[in-house]
Amino acid sequence: MVRDIKAERSAMDRAAEGKTVLTNFDQTCREIPDQAALKWKDASGAWNTLTWSQYRGEVRKAAAGLKALGFRPGQFAVIMARNRPEHLIADLGVLHARGTPVSLYNTLAPEQVQYITAHCDASFAFVENAAFLAKFQAVRDQLPKLRTVVVLDPEGVELDEWVTTWDTLIKRGEDADRRDPKAFEEWRKVTPDDIATLVYTSGTTGPPKGVMEAHSNVCWMAEAAQVFLNRTGHRHISYLPFAHVFERFVGHYGAMRQHTIVHFCPDSAQLFAYAVEVKPTSLIGVPRVWEKLQAALSSGIQADADEQRRTAILGAIEVGRKLVRLEQAGQEPPAELVAMAERARPVWMAIRSKVGLQDLEWAITGAAPINPDVIEFFQALEIRLWEGWGMTECTVGATYNPLERIKNGTVGIADPGIEMKIASDGEVLLRGGNLMRGYYKDPEKTAETIDAEGWLHTGDVGEVDSDGYLRIIDRKKELIITAGGKNISPANLEALLKQHPLVGQACVIGDRRPYVSALIVLDPEVAPVWARKAGTPFTSVAELASNPAVRAEVQKAVDECNRHVSQVEAIKRFTILQSDWTPDTDELTPTLKLKRRVISQKYAGEIENMYAREERSTEPATEARRA
Repeated sequence: MVRDIKAERSAMDRAAEGKTVLTNFDQTCREIPDQAALKWKDASGAWNTLTWSQYRGEVRKAAAGLKALGFRPGQFAVIMARNRPEHLIADLGVLHARGTPVSLYNTLAPEQVQYITAHCDASFAFVENAAFLAKFQAVRDQLPKLRTVVVLDPEGVELDEWVTTWDTLIKRGEDADRRDPKAFEEWRKVTPDDIATLVYTSGTTGPPKGVMEAHSNVCWMAEAAQVFLNRTGHRHISYLPFAHVFERFVGHYGAMRQHTIVHFCPDSAQLFAYAVEVKPTSLIGVPRVWEKLQAALSSGIQADADEQRRTAILGAIEVGRKLVRLEQAGQEPPAELVAMAERARPVWMAIRSKVGLQDLEWAITGAAPINPDVIEFFQALEIRLWEGWGMTECTVGATYNPLERIKNGTVGIADPGIEMKIASDGEVLLRGGNLMRGYYKDPEKTAETIDAEGWLHTGDVGEVDSDGYLRIIDRKKELIITAGGKNISPANLEALLKQHPLVGQACVIGDRRPYVSALIVLDPEVAPVWARKAGTPFTSVAELASNPAVRAEVQKAVDECNRHVSQVEAIKRFTILQSDWTPDTDELTPTLKLKRRVISQKYAGEIENMYAREERSTEPATEARRA
C-alpha cells in the first residue's frame, strides 16, 4: 500500500487544530453527559460510577479548591496515587486551574521524589495516604517551593499548615465556585502550545528527564489513534501507572476522545480478577503482563487432572496456532483446518472467559520486546494482540499493527501522519505533530534529541520491510560490541532466554568482552510450580537458584537461545542470581526496563567470575548472592 504521509499529516494537523485536553474534555462532557466515564470499587467491593457530567463537576470543585488554597497559573503539581478517580480529577483540576500536573511512580524512593518535585518546582502535591506522604516528609527541607500537600486518604495523618486533605480541598472549591462560578471558565485561556504534563522518563542511564507534552501533542496523537482504532465506548481497565505515558494516554487523554469507560484497578496483581467483572473490550500491557498470563493459563491447563479434557484443550490451541502461522505466511488455511477451528472456537472462548477476555476486540503490548510465542499463543485464542512502539518523547505511539494485517515480529507501520526513516547508522528517526516540546530545563539534551530539521532521534536501531513494517533491533546505546568487534543486540538474546518460563529476567553481558554471558533471575511465580512438578525439594526461590536440576533446566533455555543465533552471539556462561528484580529493587525502572549500568556495578563480582577463565562448554557459573 502506498501512503501519502504528507496528506495524512495535513489531515491530523487539521483535526487537532486549536484543541487542548480541556476542549476535548469539555466536548465529551457535553456530547455524552449521562454516560459512564469512570468506574471504581469502594471498600465493600461495590462498583461506583461517575458520569461525564459528574466527572466534570468534581473537576470543577478541584480546580476551584486549588485556586482557593493558593495555586496559581503556570505552577506545577505532582501526584502520587494509585489508579483511582481522584488521580484524574486532581490532574484535570490542575489543568483547569491553568497549571501542569505531573504523575509520579508510587515506587519512587524519597530522594527520587525530591529530585522530580524540585526539578519541576512543584508548589502542590497530591498523595494517596500516610505512606506516600512520608516520602515527601522525609525530604521536606529540600522542597522549599512545595507549599501544600493534599492527602486523599488522611487516616493516620497529622494535619498542619503544610498538609491538608482532599475533602478540605473539595469543600473549599465548592464554596469558591458558589461565590464566583465564572472563575472556572478561565480554563479557556489554555492554549494548544501550553504544557499539558511533564512525563519523567524512567532513567535507565541517569537522572530522569522531564518530557514536555504540549496540549497540541496530546490532541494530535488522539486524532491519529482514532483513525486506526476507529471505535468509541471501549471498556478499559486502568492499572498501569499514570506516570507511564502508555496508561496516561490510553486511560486518560485518549479516553476523552474515544468516550472510553475507564475502570480503575489500584492493584495490578488483581488485573484479571477485575477483568472477569469488567469484560474489557480493549487492553494494554507491557510484555511481562502477557507473559505471566500465558504462564498462568498454561499451568492451569497442564494441572487439569482430566487427561482427555487437557488433551482436547491443548489440541484446540494448536489448531489456533496453525491458523496464525498460515495467516502470518499469507496463506489460506485448508478446509479441514477451518472445520477444526470451528470446533475449537468454543474452547478458545472458554479459556478467554476464565480471565474475562471474551469481549476483547484488541490488545496492545509495548514498552519492551515481547516473546513471539506469547503473541502467537493469544492470537491462537483469537485475541488480536499486536505489538506497537513509541516513546515518551513522541507522546506514546509511533507505530501500530493494523488489525487486518498484523505482522508478528514487527511493531507495525507508522501511525497516521508520522514520518519515519532509518538513518545511515540504523537509528529510527521520527517526525510528526506528536513530538515533545523538549526536555524541561534541558535545552542541550533537547537539541541532541530533536535535530534542526525536526527529526526525533529515538535511540532505537531498526529496519523497515518492503511493506513499511518496522522491526526494532535494540537500543543504539545498548548494542554490545565484543572484543572481536561484533555488534550484538542484548535485547534480542534476553527475549530468547525469557521464552523459557523459568527465566523471569535476564541481562546479557559482553561489551568489550571475549564472549557473551548472562545474568539470569528465576521467575518467582513459575519456579516454585516447576520445582514441585519436577519433584525438586526447596524452601525458597533463592535456594532454587543453586539447585542442579534448575541449573540444568536453565541450561536448556540457554541452549535453545544459542540455537537461534550465530556462534559469536552465543551465550557461553551464565549465573543464576538468588535475588528477584522488581521496580522496588535497584535493577529495574518503574517501567520494567533494565538498569544496565546499575546491574553491571551491583553484580560486578558475578560478572568478573564468568570471565575469570574461558571454557568451551556452556557449563554455567552458579555463584549467586542475595541482593
